[in-house]
Amino acid sequence: MSIISLKNVSLTLAGNAGAVEILHDITLEIEAGQSTGLVGPSGSGKSSLLMLLGGLDRVSSGQISVLGRDLSAMDEDALARFRREHMGIVFQSFHLIPTMTALENVTTPLELARVGDAEERARSELASVGLSDRLHHYPAQLSGGEQQRVALARAGVVRPDILLADEPTGNLDAATGQVIMNMLFELAARHGTTLILVTHARELVDRCDRVVELRDGRVFSAPPGGAAG
Repeated sequence: MSIISLKNVSLTLAGNAGAVEILHDITLEIEAGQSTGLVGPSGSGKSSLLMLLGGLDRVSSGQISVLGRDLSAMDEDALARFRREHMGIVFQSFHLIPTMTALENVTTPLELARVGDAEERARSELASVGLSDRLHHYPAQLSGGEQQRVALARAGVVRPDILLADEPTGNLDAATGQVIMNMLFELAARHGTTLILVTHARELVDRCDRVVELRDGRVFSAPPGGAAG
């Protein structure tokens, strides 16, 4: 069953020299519970596609349906609520709130959703990524790997239907990146989440159920299952 459906999706952005076509006529189905790697050379449109899937950018033409909802039909407030209720997002550069502790960063999305046991759930999610002893540390007091673990906990604490990850190991050394990779897939498995990730890391690609390759803003290859060899 498809959890995400793209039909003839294109994205054009204004540039200094005029309009720049980022994505061209993409049609794609993503199945519930599947892990999908978005790969391709730099500038191929991978991150732009991920932002469209999260409703963080809007299509220039075409349609994206997520969980049966047309993202283009929602206003910004509705999109924010939809993300809060159904999505977790992990970025390469963590995007933690610097004035909040690890616990506060992870508790915040639950408080916005008015979840009653927000702090208890946040503590449990931080424990699941090995940060029980860092609850009251601020981002500046944490290593890069620890900050990304907080970001993973924040994404997972809402128990999302969909987890979007943009180069989640891109700012980390190889050993720390391996730890984050394991935690990313464990998080998805724990919550039964559909995982979509942008990555250049071969190790991450090889763990995905499916790989979608982009080139010049177009889908070059999208086999139904299994990583590319």
